[in-house]
Amino acid sequence: MRLTPVFLLSATDVAHFPTEAKTFGAPEIAFLGRSNVGKSSLINALLGSKQAHTSSTPGRTRAINFFALHEGVGEKKKQRPTLIFADLPGYGYAKISKSISAEWPKFIEPYLAERETLALGICLVDTNIPPQPSDKQLIDFFKLTQRPYLVVGTKSDRLGSNALAKSIAALKREHEVDEVLAVSATKAEAGTKSLWARLMAVTD
Repeated sequence: MRLTPVFLLSATDVAHFPTEAKTFGAPEIAFLGRSNVGKSSLINALLGSKQAHTSSTPGRTRAINFFALHEGVGEKKKQRPTLIFADLPGYGYAKISKSISAEWPKFIEPYLAERETLALGICLVDTNIPPQPSDKQLIDFFKLTQRPYLVVGTKSDRLGSNALAKSIAALKREHEVDEVLAVSATKAEAGTKSLWARLMAVTD
């Protein structure tokens, strides 16, 4: 299925969240992770376009950016989106963590805890570094609020098979989850097809 991405809006307040008139109640997928985890790169790889802004400066994203994914292209593009992607601000980068942490309760936590159309949270963790406490805090938040989530390990192409297996095992153990789906934003065959299948499953 060909999905055409269209940027909807950037939200820095609950009042800015897209209404059903904009999204037709389409299921939303939220992408979350530490600054520099490769979130925007992965979103762009999934969309096949540079919709999400990537930067070498961690913490560049300071709003929730919404993208509507429509079936078809051009005049054949369906009006109702099939999915909505929500690109959330990164966290955990020392120079900006305090300012971003202060913003989370205002509009990010309400989005994750109360947004009715949120169908799945994608918790991104870096397979190239040890498990991080801030990632566990996010995953525990999803467990506590009982919102559906999937832990996805980014940058898997940078590790050999043995090192990747050890990293995935450590992430599963420390974050107390049964699954960490390894993906790469630069190699399409490295997990992105499996991830797409999980994303599309929420539309059933």
